[in-house]
Amino acid sequence: MKYLLGIDLGGTNIKVVLTTDSGEIVDEKSTPTDDQGGHDHGQTWKQKIKSLVNNYISKTPGHIEVVGMAAPGLADPDNRAIAFMPNKLLGLEDFIWDEYLGISTYILNDAHAALFAESRIGAGKGYKNIVLLTLGTGIGGGIMIEGRLLQGKSNRAGHLGHISVNRSLDLSVVGLPGSLENAIGECSVKERTYGRFQSTRHLVEAHEAGETFASWVWLDSVQQLARGIASLINALSPEIIILGGGIMQAGDILTRPLSDFLDLYEWRPGGQKTKIVPAELREHSGAVGAALFANEKIGS
Repeated sequence: MKYLLGIDLGGTNIKVVLTTDSGEIVDEKSTPTDDQGGHDHGQTWKQKIKSLVNNYISKTPGHIEVVGMAAPGLADPDNRAIAFMPNKLLGLEDFIWDEYLGISTYILNDAHAALFAESRIGAGKGYKNIVLLTLGTGIGGGIMIEGRLLQGKSNRAGHLGHISVNRSLDLSVVGLPGSLENAIGECSVKERTYGRFQSTRHLVEAHEAGETFASWVWLDSVQQLARGIASLINALSPEIIILGGGIMQAGDILTRPLSDFLDLYEWRPGGQKTKIVPAELREHSGAVGAALFANEKIGS
């Protein structure tokens, strides 16, 4: 039996999955990342990853052909390392994993990995032109064109949270004013609500309870999300848009007004309405997507 290993390296946890080449999870493990703030240059979490990989290789009946890793940041042109990830997980940049792990390893941005998983075995299966938005602390994303993951120059394609959707002069982390990330991301809730709410969950609960101020802030944020989505539809003409991330836990409180705003903003020639669906894969989408991506890389 041919197996793959997928790793999702996050700032809080490291998730590892053993999958078949079709993406079926056979086993999974998770451990705290234990990032030492750069004091050990990542040796702690690197050693944890190596130990997990070696354990799977030694105990798996069959052959593990490749490792795929999802991580924050921009991958290098060959998807062998993360080339750019400042101020987080010090020691990750330019670290060549296959030399360290002793097995062929491919690495890609975590949101790209989530899109890859959704396109192969999740909500995007059967579609060739897909946009993914991950709505969480920040807003990530990915783009697939004719079945191929769009990484672009410097592998920075798909950073959809950094499109501009309003006239605000406040700058996002990449220096863009009026970003989608600042419009609806968890990172900006306190600022958007003038300190009244600390999280999207509390903001949504207040909106559901009928608090006028909370409703104003929440619906304004959803309206800006709709403008961003409509712009992406105009630019990319996807068959389907997949929405994932923790903010999607709001359910109908998000999707109902989003649909109403898109009725106003979306260009629908011939009455064609772009399909917008929630992500199907949750906790392990990054690890599984990285494994499937790596498998296709060795087969290409």
